[in-house]
Amino acid sequence: MGSVQIGIIVAAVLLFWTIGAYNRLVRLRNTIVSSFAPVDEQFGLRHALLQEQLEAVGALLSQAAQRLEALRAASLQTDMARAHARSHPGAPGAIRSLRLADEILTEARARLPVPAIAGSEISEIQGRLAASDSALAFARAGFNAAVLDYNRAIRQIPTRAIAWLFGFAPAGTL
Repeated sequence: MGSVQIGIIVAAVLLFWTIGAYNRLVRLRNTIVSSFAPVDEQFGLRHALLQEQLEAVGALLSQAAQRLEALRAASLQTDMARAHARSHPGAPGAIRSLRLADEILTEARARLPVPAIAGSEISEIQGRLAASDSALAFARAGFNAAVLDYNRAIRQIPTRAIAWLFGFAPAGTL
């Protein structure tokens, strides 16, 4: 076997490896996008439930109007960050904005004194919100696992060279 044939074999192996590595990175990036869909759905559901809660407790908590308004603003901010993250689910900035907006919303929810009236619409909404929070945490875990797999792949040597060559950037966790 001549040196030309060995060179051709080595070049073919490198070409096929490059194609395989590129396809793997594309598949992992697409997994991030598809795993954001349940997160987006759960954020949307929770936003709708928070709006129901605000309507239900608004009349009862007239003394906490400032806190109600803070919760409305935080909910709107989180919904806007969710819309931005939906169009850029792998972008670290969009995901970081959503994570920060959600932290602000969590603090606003904690400051709102929601009366516990057994058997009322408010307690039913509270139960649905708790279930929504659990489902959101589960969806987030799936999204974060996909992001970690992708980030791990683009940091591996020699795949790192393919990631750099084709512009694969690290993604942000939620």
